[in-house]
Amino acid sequence: MIHAIRAILRRGFELIERPFDYLFGASLNPLKQLGALGFFFFWVVAVSGIYLFIFFDTGIERAYQSVEYLTNDHWYHAGVMRSLHRYASDLMVVMVLTHLLREFAYDHYRGARWFSWFTGLPIIWLLYTSGITGYWLVWDKLAHYVAIVSSELLDWLPIFGEPIARNFISTGTLTSRFFTLMVFMHVAVPLILLFIMWVHIIRISRPKVNPPRMLAGLTLAALIAVSLWKPAVSQGHVDMAKVSTELGLDWLYLPLYPLVDLWGKGGVWAFLLAFSVMLGLMPWLPPLRRAKAAEVFLDHCNGCGRCVEDCPYEAIRMVKRTDALPFPTQAQVNPSLCVACGICAGACPSSTPFRRTEDLVTGIDLPEYPIRLLRERTVAMSSTLSGPARVLVLACDHGGAARRKEQTVHVPCVAMVPPSLIDFILSRNLADGVVVAGCSESACFNRLGGDWTEQRFAGERDPYLRARVPRERIATVWTSKLAVSQTEASIAAFTDKIAALPPAKLRSPLPPSIRILEQGADETQAAGGQQKAEAPND
Repeated sequence: MIHAIRAILRRGFELIERPFDYLFGASLNPLKQLGALGFFFFWVVAVSGIYLFIFFDTGIERAYQSVEYLTNDHWYHAGVMRSLHRYASDLMVVMVLTHLLREFAYDHYRGARWFSWFTGLPIIWLLYTSGITGYWLVWDKLAHYVAIVSSELLDWLPIFGEPIARNFISTGTLTSRFFTLMVFMHVAVPLILLFIMWVHIIRISRPKVNPPRMLAGLTLAALIAVSLWKPAVSQGHVDMAKVSTELGLDWLYLPLYPLVDLWGKGGVWAFLLAFSVMLGLMPWLPPLRRAKAAEVFLDHCNGCGRCVEDCPYEAIRMVKRTDALPFPTQAQVNPSLCVACGICAGACPSSTPFRRTEDLVTGIDLPEYPIRLLRERTVAMSSTLSGPARVLVLACDHGGAARRKEQTVHVPCVAMVPPSLIDFILSRNLADGVVVAGCSESACFNRLGGDWTEQRFAGERDPYLRARVPRERIATVWTSKLAVSQTEASIAAFTDKIAALPPAKLRSPLPPSIRILEQGADETQAAGGQQKAEAPND
């Protein structure tokens, strides 16, 4: 059932995201920058709130008047700031809830990712608390309604000795100290919220906390335009002797308030408790079968730190050396944070398939899928290729080629593939072309796999793809797991392109049947006296 729900949501997200990708490109697609936009809207709310506080008066009678003064008399700056404050708050709720749904749809909440999901729960509670206290400060008719319903909900809990709701249903019982308390809460809660937001991303390497500048600028311009077109206004001065019958609710912050009359106060609290417990337990429903964490092999680790730089989840760190090798540091893996993506193995300089020994051991590797096994599967799959254009596909388990079988070698993440493997395939004539098929652009299941792969191929990140490798014989395909037809079309187009190319001039013209995996084998003898193969150490 959960798998079916995720599939439906994922299909929905992709249908919505594609038009944005065509219009703005993947990097400016707001649905792929939800977390960063959430931070952006928080800062818009914070800056506009500080500005509004300059004009706000906490007196019982002057609170409403001060809000009206900044809205009407100074509409061109303070009034715009009030609208920015309101609309950015609403959009932050939209970003948080959409981000939650998207992480669920793409299965980014289980295993080692449980911490980020779990710490997102207090963010939701604090966000709503901050917004609700902000509505109280306006002290209009809506604020009166929010105050009454909120206090009745709090009175239902066995916390206060005397009911606090009566302070809002009779005149003369409310003092200016109430607004001083509300201002304190409205300032303190966002500070706690910011701290929890920092905790939320603490286990993530290179978190996106700032959207691209162009996207931020366009978003801010749109907010200002909407603020000028439809300013946020109050709903009339409160009269505590009367009950308002018609109010304009903010359905993003106050969706449960009308339900108090239908469900009762106990029913609303039961729903909130059940909803929170369900979200909190979701990373373990159903439990995720976790692959074994990466292991470090000190005999082949020189402490270069590439694995630390490339790990998406801060699961690796450099520590003081514990063996006799003349290197100051070594890599150390935290199994509780490792998702077994293999990106670290692809970054290790000792993960070159050109090494002649059968027992190919790298500095850091996956116990269940070592680089040695990847080399074996690549050689075995290459023997099945035929035709005028022999194309080998290196496919991510979470991309559009995940279910592909023919001509395909699967990996947990395409960044697990060391660039030297591409060189190995082409220079050994194992294939005429190589397709690297990963997750959809800007939506990598392992966060940074696509970025690191592109940068390695472009010579911008270690380990580099050597300059001698013909780029025209390499293709990258970034598609979702649901975009099977698009993936196949891209592979077919690349196959046609390879078929039209002239035969490659190989530097190491060894036949694909050579037994490179046999320990101690002499490649010159195995090649029948052909030129000895070059053995680079990328």
